[in-house]
Amino acid sequence: MPHYFPLETPVPFDCTRSDLLCFAWQQRAADFAMPDDEEHVLRVSFNADVIVRMLDEMPLSIETDFSTKRGLVARHFAYRVEGAPFSENQPEDWRVVLGSMKHFLFVTGWGCLEVLTKAEPEFAVVPARA
Repeated sequence: MPHYFPLETPVPFDCTRSDLLCFAWQQRAADFAMPDDEEHVLRVSFNADVIVRMLDEMPLSIETDFSTKRGLVARHFAYRVEGAPFSENQPEDWRVVLGSMKHFLFVTGWGCLEVLTKAEPEFAVVPARA
């Protein structure tokens, strides 16, 4: 049964009005739309190798019994997750290569980004790319 641990971000916002704009593989960074601020994005980056899953709809409902929502907060954007199928079902080889992985979940109104890595996410508000 997954357990969700909400993460603080530098700017609070209603994630249901946000969206994943892009993921830059070489930089291991994702840009998310910031409601009420079209000139900036919230960038989430990782300073280590990542395994990433991006979904255009909420995957949690097909993987998890939602009668158990341990730790989920309404309209919250960022979580560390323990015990979810995405992290639990990764090959042992990845665990050997990456070491002890952490599972992070970023939820928007239009999709979901999941990241497995040994690094903590770094949050920054940056100018939107033209």
